[in-house]
Amino acid sequence: MFRRRRFTDVIARQLDLFVREEADLIRECEEAERAYNNAPRDEAEEKYGDYVDVVETGTELLADLRDHFAATLDEETSEAYEEEFNRAVLKRLPRFALEIENR
Repeated sequence: MFRRRRFTDVIARQLDLFVREEADLIRECEEAERAYNNAPRDEAEEKYGDYVDVVETGTELLADLRDHFAATLDEETSEAYEEEFNRAVLKRLPRFALEIENR
């Protein structure tokens, strides 16, 4: 039987909020990725850099959201929450998950 994660509901609400409030940023990521994928070879490196910049912005926003909530918890609980948050980002918003553990 699967064990329900401790912070599932709060993390789902946080990610819902992020998706609503940062819809323009998410759309910008999608557009930057398309621009990179469609770029001629001589422009691809620059377009990829543009894409990475936007993804890093989203990753930082998510990490800030995570860290502000984690600061309200004791150390052990905070670590569990952060791990669960990072897994949820990987599942729901994978483009922002690659570097989130490093933030």
